[in-house]
Amino acid sequence: MTSEKGKLVYSCELAVRWGDMDAYGHVNNALYMRYLEEARVQLIAAMGVAMDPEGLAPVVINVGCTFLKAIVYPDTLRIDCYVEEPGRSSFMTRYKVFSSKDKVEPVAEGYAKVVWIDHRTEKSVPLPDKVRAFILA
Repeated sequence: MTSEKGKLVYSCELAVRWGDMDAYGHVNNALYMRYLEEARVQLIAAMGVAMDPEGLAPVVINVGCTFLKAIVYPDTLRIDCYVEEPGRSSFMTRYKVFSSKDKVEPVAEGYAKVVWIDHRTEKSVPLPDKVRAFILA
């Protein structure tokens, strides 16, 4: 599915843990970054890519999240991952986070720009062919 947020390429479910909540009785805003990170790591694994801190691998150069509704325990989140047209060495990911309590309206939306680098030189490198093919499929 393609939308103004890119093309839907991956979706996963994550359980909200009791310890994710803060003193206000809802999930702490910092945890949303962890949820998006987990979805992104699963997405990259689905692309057939291993995280290689000594070689060619992805890094995130910016990330953000808009909080639309509070999440409270217990809950299960569905995170839909979208990607936009890839560049030479990067692609933009966008996320929609849904609560099992309301599967229609997102509780959060986020983004992260992923860049492929050579960890030895700390310079960007072209996206691997299999990553480009996954995004464009």
